[in-house]
Amino acid sequence: MSHSGRGRHRTGMTKAATDAFVTHRNLLFTVAYEMLGSAADAEDVLQETWLRWVGVDLDEVRDQRAYLVRITTRLALTRLRTLRRRRESYIGPWLPEPLLTSPDVAEDVELADSVSMAMLLVLETLGPTERAVFVLREVFDLPYEEIAATVARSAATVRQIAHRARAHVAARRPRGSVSPAQARAALEAFQRATETGDLRHLLDILAPDVVLLGDGGGVVQAVQRPIVGADKVSRLLLAGFGKVAGLATIEPAQVNGWPALILRMGGAIDTVLAVRIDDGRISGLYAVRNPEKLSRIGTETAVSR
Repeated sequence: MSHSGRGRHRTGMTKAATDAFVTHRNLLFTVAYEMLGSAADAEDVLQETWLRWVGVDLDEVRDQRAYLVRITTRLALTRLRTLRRRRESYIGPWLPEPLLTSPDVAEDVELADSVSMAMLLVLETLGPTERAVFVLREVFDLPYEEIAATVARSAATVRQIAHRARAHVAARRPRGSVSPAQARAALEAFQRATETGDLRHLLDILAPDVVLLGDGGGVVQAVQRPIVGADKVSRLLLAGFGKVAGLATIEPAQVNGWPALILRMGGAIDTVLAVRIDDGRISGLYAVRNPEKLSRIGTETAVSR
């Protein structure tokens, strides 16, 4: 092949690589985000994936989607092990980075469930390899053989890991199915109760063992440890909302595939409040206040399977 011929071939391969990467980018971001719980880290992983991918000989690649998912997952696994060590020294509770998502994400119930704040917190309780296997199998329905090649285990071992991870998640995920409409109704009732200072109605909405987690990252004020129990949580919330009455605005939003609330102070986003709902009542309240985690909440992030 002549020098110009090789140049054209390289240009053609780079275009093909770019096209494939762009086609699967939203999927790859979702894989990395579900692995890491951080959009910023997921974007870094995608950058690294691209650098690896552009150096691959596409003539040797049988399934581009599978190959890209494999690169992304391996890079996310490496990063997750680093993040785990960093999170051990995190100030106060650590919460996933919230994403503003489009209404069509909520229509894909399995996708919405997999990126929900409640599910991401459950995934945090899995080991890195278990998390990768669970995400690739349960969310993206990859064959065991493909997952085995990704995590460098045998297919038989991956089946065992998947079984363990599935049981672990099933024991911790929200109880009783809830529709987006029911979640929205619960949040509307919650908002009314907090804005009017109605303790009785707030207690009706909250599960008796409700847990409130706040993530300020040591940068802004937030609860430093989990607050447990409807009475403690409701009194803390009413005191907090009472202080900002007239200064803050609260608006509904679609966050991580589910209804949530965004609190603004002086027009700037101050807090994203996501919820977990069990058997029709709010059992988890997740208040993300760390400014570093709120930078993407102004624009929609595309996630897909």
